[in-house]
Amino acid sequence: MPSAFLTAQWRRLVMLNYAIEPERLLPFLPAHTELDIWNDTCYVSLVGFRFLDTRLKGIAIPFHRDFTEINLRFYVRRNDPQTGWKRGVVFISELVPLPAIAWVANTVYREHYGVRTMRHQWFEEREMKQTEYAWRQHGRWHSFGVQTDPAPVVMKPGSEAEFITEHYWGYARRNATQTIEYQVEHPRWEVYPIRAWHGEVDFGAVYGPAFSDLNTKDPVSVFLAEGSEVVVRSRTVIG
Repeated sequence: MPSAFLTAQWRRLVMLNYAIEPERLLPFLPAHTELDIWNDTCYVSLVGFRFLDTRLKGIAIPFHRDFTEINLRFYVRRNDPQTGWKRGVVFISELVPLPAIAWVANTVYREHYGVRTMRHQWFEEREMKQTEYAWRQHGRWHSFGVQTDPAPVVMKPGSEAEFITEHYWGYARRNATQTIEYQVEHPRWEVYPIRAWHGEVDFGAVYGPAFSDLNTKDPVSVFLAEGSEVVVRSRTVIG
């Protein structure tokens, strides 16, 4: 098994999940993977969460331990000849507030990180929990968030929430024939019942014209996952 490259806590993951035509994701599909479909629906998800206690190769880098990430991702699977099907994610874009984090991810894992000014809000009281993430781009603030019950619940087996959260591999295009693969380890997450959500995001401005129609669509589902400690394994190259 590859060694641990990164360890951290991923906490309070807000997930806005949109239905999208599969052919629109094919230009982003890495070699040796195929789209992962659930109940005849192809998903793209806008996800915001907090990295906490981040360590690279076991080392905590000063001023780089706690930060927010916003990503736009979709879901794939790969049939490994040795182990069978692996279910994973592909990131169209990932945003963080720290240039050094973006440089490492782009250089080592061939991801698509950008650097933006960010803010987050976590608010809790006895009867309610509120979580919001925001970033500044193209002269304006973009934001999304949820209001939930105060306590999480266990995900139902076979549910949509399970499909969205239970992907344990990451894939990134290296070139036309090679793909970077890495494993992400974490326990099964709990999710919070959603009371309300909001999203003020210009998808076209942030992610390009291919996603501009999401401005006028509501997500088919919204989740808040509690998160957990995670381990990101060192990469391998397939192909």
